[in-house]
Amino acid sequence: MTRLATVAPAWLLPRRLAIALVALAMAACGGDNPQSNGGQEEQATVGCHDGTLDATGALYQVCYPSGWNGDMVVYAHGYVVAGQPLALPNDQIEGQSIVQIANGLGYAYATTSYRANGLVADEAVEDVAQLVAEVRSRFTPDPSRTFLVGVSEGGLVAALSAERHPDLFDGALAACGPVGSFAGQIDYLGDFRVLFDYFFPDVIPGGVTDVPDSVRAQWTSVLVPKVAAALASDPAATLELLTVAGAPHDLADLPFAATTAVDVLWYDIFALPDASQRLGGQPYDNIGRVYQGSSDDAALNAGVERAAADPAGRAGLEAFETSGTLSIPVSTLHTTGDPIIPVSQETGYAGKVAAQGATSLLSQQTADRYGHCAFTGAEVLQAFESVTARAAAVRRID
Repeated sequence: MTRLATVAPAWLLPRRLAIALVALAMAACGGDNPQSNGGQEEQATVGCHDGTLDATGALYQVCYPSGWNGDMVVYAHGYVVAGQPLALPNDQIEGQSIVQIANGLGYAYATTSYRANGLVADEAVEDVAQLVAEVRSRFTPDPSRTFLVGVSEGGLVAALSAERHPDLFDGALAACGPVGSFAGQIDYLGDFRVLFDYFFPDVIPGGVTDVPDSVRAQWTSVLVPKVAAALASDPAATLELLTVAGAPHDLADLPFAATTAVDVLWYDIFALPDASQRLGGQPYDNIGRVYQGSSDDAALNAGVERAAADPAGRAGLEAFETSGTLSIPVSTLHTTGDPIIPVSQETGYAGKVAAQGATSLLSQQTADRYGHCAFTGAEVLQAFESVTARAAAVRRID
């Protein structure tokens, strides 16, 4: 995703996934824009085929490799700021696009823009389901097996899709997504903003539920440098902020604190207002929350900004919550030092799956490093192969 003044930092966000570091050979993807074929199926041919899902207007792309192995990977991209034009993802890892990687491994590849940008994981689940149906109705032969791979917000889409549409998929890889508690993810982002304002008052105008338009307009040019300067001027307060917020940090190495703060605050400035609009009310709530880990917790809890969620906004989060109900194999992958979506989301999801008695269908892996979706190709390949291997085992049992 191109980095824009109003778009989250591209290296952190979302659309980053490696399926493998492999030598690739694939026919160039020259997208076509199909006209009606009169209801007749097309033979799957090498290359990329573009279209639009009639029901929602979401864009989609399907790409077949030479030497197709008969299976398909569906890719669910991460968060794109609301208001940007719809576009197909062209995500890359180490200079190789996801479509090239998937096709290079012999898989057909399919992806969608979703019907809108912003907080759309609930609707994206249905867009992905319609994409699978479109591939099966438009092309022949049908994929033998279909696997869903998603990152960041797309990781949540993958987990929700595995739970809600297990008939469409043989397995899913949900990478670096808020799969344990979406309400907890909203609160983590909101907490970081109110804690930043407590430790560094008067740096960012407005508050967690009141973001002036001027803040968004001046974010990159004016406020990002101010945030970085404030953190650098008071290392002790910086450490307290990261500690209380539960953001990853290293006592011996705090230079990345500005990166963490700027990137988490971006979501508060741009994503939470969009979430409030989408949900019909402000979803963040810290009434009664007791913050711990500062040099004076009593003063912190007495002085930090408090916000009560609107009932409609909080209730709307239910559409984004996983249940842990699995009937197909799912793998998750997360960096231990993820500053955007904490690795604790994985523990929460494991608890949900265990409560549903489906632990045997869940495989979880972590990468011990800082960064959001900062995986190596080998790590992603290992997680993906965990899904495909277990799907094959399930098929043999059936």
